Order: sequence, then structure tokens, then C-alpha cells
Amino acid sequence: MAEKKIILTGDRPTGRLHIGHYVGSLRRRVELQNSGEYDKIFIMIADAQALTDNADNPEKVRQNIIEVALDYLSAGLDPEKSNLFIQSQISELTELTFFYNNLVTVQRLQRNPTVKAEIQMRGFNDDASADNKAGIPVGFFCYPISQAADITAFKATTVPVGDDQLPMIEQTREIVRRFNTTYAPVLVEPSALLPEGESCMRLPGTDGKAKMSKSLGNCIYLSDTSETVREKIRGMYTDPGHLQVSDPGKVEGNTVFTYLDAFCKPEHFEKFASCFVGKKVSFSFASLDEMKAQYRAGGLGDVMCKNFLYEILEDTLAPIRERRHKFEQDIPYVYEVLRKGSDAAREVAAQTLAEVKRAMKINYFEPGILDELIAEQSEKYR
Repeated sequence: MAEKKIILTGDRPTGRLHIGHYVGSLRRRVELQNSGEYDKIFIMIADAQALTDNADNPEKVRQNIIEVALDYLSAGLDPEKSNLFIQSQISELTELTFFYNNLVTVQRLQRNPTVKAEIQMRGFNDDASADNKAGIPVGFFCYPISQAADITAFKATTVPVGDDQLPMIEQTREIVRRFNTTYAPVLVEPSALLPEGESCMRLPGTDGKAKMSKSLGNCIYLSDTSETVREKIRGMYTDPGHLQVSDPGKVEGNTVFTYLDAFCKPEHFEKFASCFVGKKVSFSFASLDEMKAQYRAGGLGDVMCKNFLYEILEDTLAPIRERRHKFEQDIPYVYEVLRKGSDAAREVAAQTLAEVKRAMKINYFEPGILDELIAEQSEKYR
């Protein structure tokens, strides 16, 4: 019998999802969901993981669960095809994490490149003499183990990630191998599914900075209004050396073209041809490569490029925005989706936990096992 193909993926509920999330993961999830290639797809709102560095602000995490759920549904995730659930409602994940803690050393966690990068990004102080507020929360430090519990609880064979998350998947694979060798071959070793092509990698912020961040105010959210999207694109970072329309421009490092790489399709040039018609110049492009060549040669202004990008993003975001508004009018339905998804996820995780406990020989009161223990130890002490 062929092994079932199962996906586990998700997001931390730290705010509304932006187009970086859409390009990096959400768009691909919808494609995978509709491909029919997978037996099960579990999509997790990772609120417990969000609390590892937001423990003093649980209300923020609580309120953002609905924001993420609305973005999921409006982007096209279908509860009939994908299981949407809340991480903290699956207590079995916490138990698995506790058992896996014994299979990983502190030194191994310290070597994890993703953990090191995340610690630096959040400004945690790894000085042992630092006070608790400045130090690294233990829960955050150990979240690769928690992530391994999330993946293995559902026996996921595939985990869609960016290349920056590959060390996390490798750590999970190590835990699986250690557990299966030490106890019994219960857990499934997952594989990473990387984005296809550079256009699916992480988008920079609208200001050209490497990462979209709510605190930096450089995000375009899936739920932004049409006018908000227009204003953000107007202020977008381009080529600082492209001062006059006639000047040759650089495409590399130009945020407008980075976004066009991610969203532009050949049919957009015919659909939005009016963007390239002005009082003094008029262009006709058949592809993004032609448009880039003209920008490099000079004569193509940033305003035309930004107007074209706006039309493309509106073409993508308008249906998502419309669906979100519909779901916003039926919040009880959204929570029912999450409740049913969490119930179904808990059943699967409970089965895996039972197998794990059986392998570890800590299933004392399982039917049949207790009778065996009583008989064996009664004989021992007779």
C-alpha cells in the first residue's frame, strides 16, 4: 500500500497576511490543495508558537487568529479540501514536544541557523547574565522541537517551506530518526517542498528593505483597500539613479520589478496596455523581458511601471478582498470552520500520540497492557 501524501504548513498569527505571505506560501497552498495530489492537507494557525515571543501580549495573538483565518479563506483555502486548525487546541502537540525534548541537545539547538537568525532578528540577548526580559525565552529557543511535534503528529510527508526554514526540517528529520531507532519505527520522516522559481521567494518591503514588516510599515496586505494599495505603490522604492524618464534604469534591486516578477503574467500586457500610453510616449510590450529592456535603455518612467503594477495587484487582490468582506459578515462560520478543523486534527494527533506512548512503553493503562503488567509484576513479587 502506497504511503499517504500529507502536507502540514501554517502561519503564526501576529497580524494580517500580506502579499509576501501570498507569494511565498499562500498561493502555492491553494494550488496544492486543488491539485488532488495529496491525501490530507493540514494548515495550522500557530498561536502557541506565536506566544513564545508574545507571552506578555496574548490578546494580540487571540485577535489575530480571526485575521489569519479570514485571509486563508479569502485567498481560496477550502475547508472541504484543507483542514484549518488552531495549534493550541491540540494538547497532544504539547505532549509530543515534551517527549522529543529528551532527543535533542542544547548544543544542537544552538547550532540551528534558523534559530540563530530568529534570535538576532528579535533582538534577544543570549548572554547568560542578562535579565529575563532581555534573555531568550526557553519556549522560543526550543520551538524547532515544537515544530517537529507539529509535523510528526500528522505524519506529514511534505512541508512547504522557504530555503531559510530548511534547517528546521532537517532538525525534525533528525528527531524522527532518533525516535524510530530508540523506540520503534512510528514516525514519518518529512521532506521539504521549496518554492518554484525566484518569484516565489520572499518579497522585499515596499521601501526596498529585505523583509516586509508591520512595524516598518512597508507591507501591502491582502485586505488593503484599492486606494491604500495605490498609495503604497506610488511610494515604492525603485532605482534612485533613475532621476529623469530618459535616464537608463536598473531593474536589479528595483522593488517594482521584483513585484512584477512575482505577479506579472503575459496576458497582463494586453489587458493593461493603456498603462503604457502617455502624452509624449507610447509603448507596446509582449513580455516582462521587453519591458525590462526598455527600462534599462531609458525612456520608460517609474509612474508607468507603478501604474502597471497597481493594475496587476488589483487584478489579484480585488477577488480576495471581495471574498474577505463576505466572510467578515459571517464570523460564526469562520469559527465553526476552525472548531471542526481543530476537532479533526486532534483525532489524528491523538492517534499518533498513542503510538508514540506505546513505543516508549508509557501506555500503562491501555486495554490489555495493564493486565500484562499486573500479571508480570505479581509473579515477580510473589
